[in-house]
Formats: sequence, structure tokens, C-alpha cells
Amino acid sequence: MKKSILALAAVALIGLSGSVLADESTEVGAKIYERAFGRGCGTCHDIASNPQLFELVKAGKLTRASLETVIKEGKGGMPKAMAAIMEVGPVKKAGYGEDQALDALFAYLGSK
Repeated sequence: MKKSILALAAVALIGLSGSVLADESTEVGAKIYERAFGRGCGTCHDIASNPQLFELVKAGKLTRASLETVIKEGKGGMPKAMAAIMEVGPVKKAGYGEDQALDALFAYLGSK
């Protein structure tokens, strides 16, 4: 009986910590969206004539791999953004590498 209670407690803690990590990641993704380039991605992407990132991710038209390519290489009028993303304070504070930062941004875009 004691073992099963301990096992359930361990599963609950693991589940809780996973949720906390997911929330942290989404929060860091939000900060990236709000602060990249010092003015935020939304400065351009929340304008009707530009790609609407939230809608594209939700519709499955923008994949994580595609987002990474555009962030790292730029596209059209959008400059390369990886360096700007890595300079966002919460990214540094969390100790994220490039892949983690992009995962966080993509998670945030898919959460809205």
C-alpha cells in the first residue's frame, strides 16, 4: 500500500513539474514574441498585410521546421532573427539554447 501511494505521489510530481516547465516555456515564448528586436515580432506580424503567425501555426501551415528556417535565414523583408531572440532577457535567464528558444516561441504561437 505504501509503495502505491509513493508511486502515485511521484507520478503527480512528475506531471506537475512537466506542466510548470511547459508554462515556463510558453512564457519565455511570449517574451520572445513581445521583445525580439526590442519591439517585438507583433510589430510586423500583427499587421493584416503580414503573415499572421498565430493563425498559421494553428492551421498547421507553419511548422516548427519552417519557423526555424525563416528565423535563422530571414525571408522577404524579414531579417534573420536568431541573434535578436537569443538576446531577449528571459531567454538568457532561462539558459535556453537556440532550439529551446525556438521551441518556446513555437509553443507560444500555438497556444493562442
